[in-house]
Amino acid sequence: MGGSPGANDTHSIRGMLRGPEGCPASIMQTLLSDAELVDLNARFEDVHPREVLSWALESSGLRRVAIASAFQAEGTAIMHMASTIRADVPVLFLETGFQFAETLAFKQQLTERLGLNVIDLYGELTVEQQAERHGERLYEHNPELCCDLNKVRPMFEALRGLDAWVTAFRRDSSPTRANAPFVEQYELEPGRLIVKVNPVAAWTRQDTWAYLKEHDLPHNPLYDLGYASIGCAPCTRLRFTGEPERAGRWAGLSKWECGIHEREAASQSPHS
Repeated sequence: MGGSPGANDTHSIRGMLRGPEGCPASIMQTLLSDAELVDLNARFEDVHPREVLSWALESSGLRRVAIASAFQAEGTAIMHMASTIRADVPVLFLETGFQFAETLAFKQQLTERLGLNVIDLYGELTVEQQAERHGERLYEHNPELCCDLNKVRPMFEALRGLDAWVTAFRRDSSPTRANAPFVEQYELEPGRLIVKVNPVAAWTRQDTWAYLKEHDLPHNPLYDLGYASIGCAPCTRLRFTGEPERAGRWAGLSKWECGIHEREAASQSPHS
């Protein structure tokens, strides 16, 4: 498993998260009105995800947009679509230090094939520093803190330089995602709004794999071993028959999300 190089260079990351015209990051008060959100979500129910993505990257007026991806099947489809719309759109990848070797190898393969602009996000502490400060195998005795250090905080810092971010949410992948809209807007921190775009919200698992097949796209080889949802190696297991796709994440815990997608209504920094 890979290790973090050390403290996250927030200013460097924000410098890379610029819009198509290279505009610098600045606080914006209102990105989309409530009426616009209602109209967009109604319109996107019956269109291909590419149209949702085209709106986000080309016609939304949102300049600083990035894709967040763990290089799973849905993300692969979104990144492929994006590569034909705006090839230089940043792709945010959480390098937690606990990723499967197969995931890192596939990430490199797809990056080279599609010419992706990947930005690796790291936590402030290396895996070794986390062990010294919080004890060995943090993911076992305090998984919430492990996710906070290695996923939530690095992603939060990256999102502070954006107007919008794109995810690979599918409504049918877990109970926590069943009502995901195509476009939503929330307060990232006090006075700071951000838009979240879920182009494949209405897709099924079958839709995802049909797209990969149609476009001859590769996939993480862990799927071939039976994994349905792939996260960090210590906290991912094979799914049992009849379980939701994400049931193999954080096995044995009443936990469905790492925390990134549960912070949308939060009004405080993750450092508090």
